[in-house]
Amino acid sequence: MAPIADVAVRRAVADGLATAILLATIVGSGIMGHRLSGGNAAMTLLVNSLATGAVLTVLIVTFAPLSGAHLNPAFTLLEAVRRRISARDSMLYLLGQILGAFAGVAVAHLMFGERLFQPSHHVRAGARSS
Repeated sequence: MAPIADVAVRRAVADGLATAILLATIVGSGIMGHRLSGGNAAMTLLVNSLATGAVLTVLIVTFAPLSGAHLNPAFTLLEAVRRRISARDSMLYLLGQILGAFAGVAVAHLMFGERLFQPSHHVRAGARSS
């Protein structure tokens, strides 16, 4: 296998891998928390939050020297708007992050015997009105 010569491509691949690990953790800990909590939504949220926070910390410390640990398309776009990264590099990061997110969700679903991809059954209507 030939090494990846372009630094920007290597950074995008590293960020995609970190994004995949983060999404696998978020989705996987959510599934596990739900299954183990006996219907206690607070316990599910606690398990999911603790796992996500711990892994996010490790990912930032590990991947920041390699890719900057963007892990979030919104952050990448902000960096591009501020001209801290080039348009080409931002597109590479976005591609890595999106592919990494899909891969992470797929891995979590496979680990827990879920369908590879499935639609959400929760209505996401935005902010609640009082």
